[in-house]
Amino acid sequence: MPNHSNLILNNAIVKDEWSLVTMPAGEEIVKKQAGKVVLFKLTGEATHTAEQIANTVIPETGKILVPLAVWQARKEELAVRYAAGEVGVWLDTHELLEDLVGSVEDINSLPLIAVHVERFADGRIFSIGNLLRTRYHYKNDLRAFGDVLRDQLFFLKRCGFNSYLIRADRSAEDALASLQDFSQPYQGAVDEQLPVWRRVSRQPVSQ
Repeated sequence: MPNHSNLILNNAIVKDEWSLVTMPAGEEIVKKQAGKVVLFKLTGEATHTAEQIANTVIPETGKILVPLAVWQARKEELAVRYAAGEVGVWLDTHELLEDLVGSVEDINSLPLIAVHVERFADGRIFSIGNLLRTRYHYKNDLRAFGDVLRDQLFFLKRCGFNSYLIRADRSAEDALASLQDFSQPYQGAVDEQLPVWRRVSRQPVSQ
C-alpha cells in the first residue's frame, strides 16, 4: 500500500506513531500595534485558560504528544504513561523553553519534543531547536510542525531538528527532497559543527 504519511523522520517518510493532542479553541484576542494587527504572539505570552487545559481530551492508549501547558498541569495523571515512554510534549514558538526544561528532571526522559509554528513570522523555532541540542543536550526526536515550509527544512535540520510533520496540503516527497538542497553548508551548525574549510580538503591546482 502507498505511504500517505506526511511525517519525515531521519530523512525518510514514515508512519506517525504519535497522536497529537490539542486544546479546545479559545477566544482569540486581536492585538494591534501602531494601528496594525500583530500576527505573532509575544514570547512568554499566556494564550490558554485553565478551562481549556482541563477540557483537553487525551487518548486513553498509545503514544501521545501533549501541549506544554497540559503536561505541566496534568503530570500526575500522565505519570504512568510518561514512565513508559508514551508521552511527548509540544510547545508553541512563543512559549518559554525554560518552562519545558523545568518540568522534567531529565530532558532526555521525553522521547519526543515538538515545536509548533502557528504562523511563520519570525525565527524563534530555529533558536529553540539550537538551544535544545546545544545548551540542554537533548538527544531524542525533535520535531517541527505547523506552518513549516519546504525552504525551511534544510535550515531546521541545521538547527537540530530531525523530524518534520508537513502540512496536509503540501507534499512530503517535495519537502524530503529539500533536505538535499545544499551539499556542503559553509558554516558550522548543530548537525555539522565544523565549517567547510575544516571538512573539505582542497588540493592545490597544478600549474
